[in-house]
Amino acid sequence: MQEQKWLITGVSTGLGRAFAQSALAAGHTVVGTVRSEKDLRAFEELEPGHAHGRILDVTDGDAVSSVITEVEQSVGALDVVIANAGYGLEGTFEETPLAEVRRQFEVNVFGAVATLRAALPHMRRRRRGHLMAVTSMGGLMAVPGMSAYCGSKFALEGILEALGKEVAQFGIHVTAIEPGSFRTDWAGRSMTRAAQSVDDYDELFTPIREARQKASGNQLGNPAKAGDAVVHITSVDQPPAHLVLGSDALRLVTAARTAVDEDIRAWETLSRTTDFAEGAQF
Repeated sequence: MQEQKWLITGVSTGLGRAFAQSALAAGHTVVGTVRSEKDLRAFEELEPGHAHGRILDVTDGDAVSSVITEVEQSVGALDVVIANAGYGLEGTFEETPLAEVRRQFEVNVFGAVATLRAALPHMRRRRRGHLMAVTSMGGLMAVPGMSAYCGSKFALEGILEALGKEVAQFGIHVTAIEPGSFRTDWAGRSMTRAAQSVDDYDELFTPIREARQKASGNQLGNPAKAGDAVVHITSVDQPPAHLVLGSDALRLVTAARTAVDEDIRAWETLSRTTDFAEGAQF
């Protein structure tokens, strides 16, 4: 495979680090964004000369644009950009403060949007490139106690799907990466948890929260294999618009989509009653 230049946000840990390591192992140059000098040095030590760190807060749109412009000039034309930076917010809808919901969207949605928007003009001018963002299986299905997180990922899914249809004419591919449960810190120290304040939800949600904490560090998914899968799709002529990673994600997403299809079929007759009898008027 010809050497590519990648930019990945959030490479200090987790899947972002795994994507970067797989890309480096495949011979690519990777610019990874982190939040501290310590993490920057650790990242660059992975592959001196090919791993380039940048300190960046993805919620600062001006800084995102500046970093990508600088990288294009100093490292070279970016072939692959992955908006990976994000975090999980756990809590039932009623118990999650609105400020926390806004913060979840600021990072998971607007941080990703800022990253992809900053890279897009460069790729459009070159008529090539691959834009990706990490959503989640929670962008295609939802579970109790993750309404803000799933909401942010559903939003990002919609943005990516529309974007892909807009930029296909320019030879630019867009992929939503939808991981299941991987053995990272996502469900452990990286998870933000809203306080349980409404007793009525405890019977439903307490076992879910405890099970997630217990599973942290023991998840089914192998981050290194996820990294290899992402590298693989950058080498094919027609990469997927959706890349579901993990057998658990396949099972849960398939079940959720089947449930939606069943709802549509069950209420199809009622759905059709809302049209004007004379049809559309042009």
